Amino acid sequence: QVQLVESGGGLVQAGGSLRLSCAASGRTFSHYAMAWFRQAPGQEREFVANIAWNGGRTGYADSVKGRFTISRDNAKATVDLQMNGLKPEDTAVYYCAAAYTTALVTSREAYDSWGQGTQVSVSS
Repeated sequence: QVQLVESGGGLVQAGGSLRLSCAASGRTFSHYAMAWFRQAPGQEREFVANIAWNGGRTGYADSVKGRFTISRDNAKATVDLQMNGLKPEDTAVYYCAAAYTTALVTSREAYDSWGQGTQVSVSS
């Protein structure tokens, strides 16, 4: 497994932007597909965005498509999530996750390494 630490959460007004970052350590970062998930109070943890091991492919949930952008830097072992046009319904704890695969997977069960999460709150 790889160890993951998220940063960059906070409180922002609707329409604002935040950039989340996830730093990985412990294993070869470029061997992992990476993803961001989120969990709102009382809700299931849901997929937000993912990126393949080499950054060549990305995927997004319909709810964030066109507003969020995922990127990675294998030399720095980091994966970022740029969030623009934030809405109150984006409020959640955001988790970084890693899956040892070359595929671009969206299911929560495919990811076996998770960060501790960072809170994102969007006020109306």
